[in-house]
Amino acid sequence: MDILLDVISVEPQKDNRLLIIFENQERRLFDMTPYLDKKPFIKLKDSPLFMKATVAYGTVVWPGNIDIAPETLWMYSRKI
Repeated sequence: MDILLDVISVEPQKDNRLLIIFENQERRLFDMTPYLDKKPFIKLKDSPLFMKATVAYGTVVWPGNIDIAPETLWMYSRKI
């Protein structure tokens, strides 16, 4: 991907996935499961905090100053 796309919407799912819409209107599904055993995401594992995902600064963020790079979300998600 040559350009960096901002996230404009996120809907956390109960199965540790994120339903994301990027600024080009593409809907994608990102599985957070492999990340939840690593810092700083370990705080989200089996926690209601995961469902508090929102969008700020063009990416997905959680309370507690946790975020994930938009290019990671794009690269490792699948189009739906």
